[in-house]
Amino acid sequence: MVFVRPWLDPVVDEGGHDPRSRYVEQFWLGVLGPTATWLVRRLADGLATHPDGYPVDLAGTARTMGLSYSSGRSSPFAKALHRCTMFGLSHQTSDGLAVRRRIPTVAHRHLRRMPPEVQAAHAAWHERTVTPDGFHRAHHLAIAMLEAGDDLDAIEHQLIAVGVGQATAAEVAQNAAAL
Repeated sequence: MVFVRPWLDPVVDEGGHDPRSRYVEQFWLGVLGPTATWLVRRLADGLATHPDGYPVDLAGTARTMGLSYSSGRSSPFAKALHRCTMFGLSHQTSDGLAVRRRIPTVAHRHLRRMPPEVQAAHAAWHERTVTPDGFHRAHHLAIAMLEAGDDLDAIEHQLIAVGVGQATAAEVAQNAAAL
């Protein structure tokens, strides 16, 4: 049993990406690997429910992810946990683990290793061609969807479906949820 607490980082918390977001799926997955991506998503999901931290049974968490658990470094679960630390998404504390609630933008050194189409998609993701009025309208639509009971993923997908850019849709959905 370890205690998972939030890793407080005002810079990343302000401008980072939700670990469960499309951004993380599209751009961090190739860096972290699927198991570490799922693990950081699960840990962050727990922090959304328990903002001050919560105890985690690592063996139980591994089993729920379809993995075996051993305290050594050779198990897939231990490797995923190590990758989260190695890439700066978590770090050891005296009683457990501090985990980022928001994930930073993928570093340039990682982007350089990605296929050209992923690099191009990342560049397009960060292009901001939305007008303030368009951003304002997308925000109002996201709030209405949130009040109607839609989850963040559905809101983001629907905004994209009506023509809002991916980066703007992701940001608007996250902002709406933070209200």
